[in-house]
Amino acid sequence: MRTLRRYIATEIVAATALVFAALVMLFAFFDLVEQIKDLGRGAYSMRRILIYVLLSVPDHIYALFPIAALIGTLFALAQLVAGSEYTVMRTSGVSTVRFAATLAAIGLMFAMLTFIFGEFIAPPAEQLAQRVRSQSITGLVAQEFRSGLWIKDDKSFINVIEVLPDSTLQGVRIYEFDDQYRLRSISFAKRGSYQNERRWLLREVTQTRFEDMKTTVHEIEEASWQSVLDPGLLNVLLVKPEQMSAWSLYSYAQHLKENRQRALRYEIALWAKLVYPLAVLVMMVLALPFAHIQSRQAGLGAKIFAGIMLGIAFHFLNRLFSHLGLLNDWPAFASAIMPSVIFLSVAVSMMWWQERR
Repeated sequence: MRTLRRYIATEIVAATALVFAALVMLFAFFDLVEQIKDLGRGAYSMRRILIYVLLSVPDHIYALFPIAALIGTLFALAQLVAGSEYTVMRTSGVSTVRFAATLAAIGLMFAMLTFIFGEFIAPPAEQLAQRVRSQSITGLVAQEFRSGLWIKDDKSFINVIEVLPDSTLQGVRIYEFDDQYRLRSISFAKRGSYQNERRWLLREVTQTRFEDMKTTVHEIEEASWQSVLDPGLLNVLLVKPEQMSAWSLYSYAQHLKENRQRALRYEIALWAKLVYPLAVLVMMVLALPFAHIQSRQAGLGAKIFAGIMLGIAFHFLNRLFSHLGLLNDWPAFASAIMPSVIFLSVAVSMMWWQERR
């Protein structure tokens, strides 16, 4: 059985690597086409576009792991069926349960790689990619901390405590410096709303100015503020919860709770990040029932197409349950694990039905 497991593992790993190469190259090409439209904006040269595309690859690898494992396993099993090797294995006494256990053992290795990419490689690479792009196009330097989003805009430093979904800013601090890097003013606004042409309307502004040897404080109900920031750029600068590491999600969720703010979105993203590697095992087990379908009933192309459709369905189901959980205040763990439970139930049901036949 050890030799058999090694042989199956070799076939599945080789097929999955082939699928990965094709999918990653495809998504990298899409990224390249998408970024070329901004070629020449600011300092966004072809070299920086290629750097952005390469830095985006780890995030694609993480997102594609379950789909690639499913298609690769389907491809490998279909080859075994076509060569009658699978039939020989079954007649030699290898049960469906033992075959599923073998796939799960192989999938465990894939799950570990998925976790490593999702936790340690993809998040910093994606943040660096977004930073390279934003700095090249606008010259902005930005970083997100527990105190909010910090942005360097020419001679000013901007701190935004929170950005709402409609791009409204809450808790805006603007530190303005002169040519000698001396602090000239500090402005604090409770809220800021976008108007047009990168112009913001700040409300309830307290401005402190430092002039010569005196300090003056002004209370302003509304003030117009011109900045390179716009809603589209804010979406780029802010890291999406799905692209954060599990530790960052946990820390930020605790921070929101300490400040009595809603943290459900980050909790769902945290559990999804922890559960997602297990989806690789589910996808590989789901591929097993297709091995029972003989080549005269469904050819290799049909099985690969089925794998692609299942992978797409799993991806959209993941997103659907995340949004439903957020809208209906479902428990974060249930929202994250439900898609995997559904697909695992389908796989077990298909295997049970085929064994009954």
